[in-house]
Amino acid sequence: MAEVIWSPRSLKDINEIAEYIAKYSVQYAEEQVKVFIEKATILEKYPLSGRMVPELQIPSIRQILCGHYKIIFEIISPQEVAIITIYHQSRLLQNNPEIKKILRRKKK
Repeated sequence: MAEVIWSPRSLKDINEIAEYIAKYSVQYAEEQVKVFIEKATILEKYPLSGRMVPELQIPSIRQILCGHYKIIFEIISPQEVAIITIYHQSRLLQNNPEIKKILRRKKK
């Protein structure tokens, strides 16, 4: 089983998403958070899940879909996966602060 590590950014993303949804429905906000956790839990058994993020073209950075959201994660090793960020599919990925860092590293 792989360990799933939640980055501070990914936890902030979940919190912001839940706060936004809660403006309209606390119940749906709670359900969405549960879905994020359930999807990430799959990575414990299947850390190589998902597909490469097309915008990044880095094999170790992958995504899994979760409703209208994408959970972006990095395969550190077969025993360790790090959730980088969670974002709405309608938003531009390159505007995400964590993705900007990855893109800067990739250019070097």
